[in-house]
Amino acid sequence: MTTADRSALLIVDVQNDFCAGGALAVPNAERVIPALNRQIDEAVAHNIPVYASRDWHPPNTAHFLQFGGPWPAHCVQGTDGARFNPSLRLPADAIIITKGADTSGQGYSAFEGHTAEGLSLHADLRARSIHHLIIGGLATDYCVKHSVLDALKAGFRVTVLDDAIAGVEATGSERAIAEMCDRGAVLQCVNRHSYAVAASERR
Repeated sequence: MTTADRSALLIVDVQNDFCAGGALAVPNAERVIPALNRQIDEAVAHNIPVYASRDWHPPNTAHFLQFGGPWPAHCVQGTDGARFNPSLRLPADAIIITKGADTSGQGYSAFEGHTAEGLSLHADLRARSIHHLIIGGLATDYCVKHSVLDALKAGFRVTVLDDAIAGVEATGSERAIAEMCDRGAVLQCVNRHSYAVAASERR
């Protein structure tokens, strides 16, 4: 794989509060985890960086209903609900992107977040010469959509894993997928996506 071909996997917000029993459970969230785990395994096998974003809200954010926002409290910093779902097999060297920590913002996009070292996601990707993002996670119609659109706007090529995303609402998710594709994202299922094949096809 040449530098121009270099890819990274971005897993968006697969956290306990967005899964069954959580404060803001996304319907069918659990079905994306096996698909994401298969993609993680392939990424690790091909030395592809794995990023995982997380909502990390303060308890008094304007994102929450009680402070005038649209959502019930979820993924509050340091709580069990903010932890990654234990069934998600993130590698030990996964790069964690923390977002939503601003009390005045919504924090939907992973591109609003930062690494543990304080780098923006955009800056960290560029530092690693990443030009292509493969994206899956939760939720299709909010954080996945905003992350994909920001990636495209920043000039990255984007593949969305259509069997590794789930949305809050069916119609909104269909619209989100259409918008992402209209802006240039490629929709592909995990079982058809291979880093090795994708690299060889671009040579």
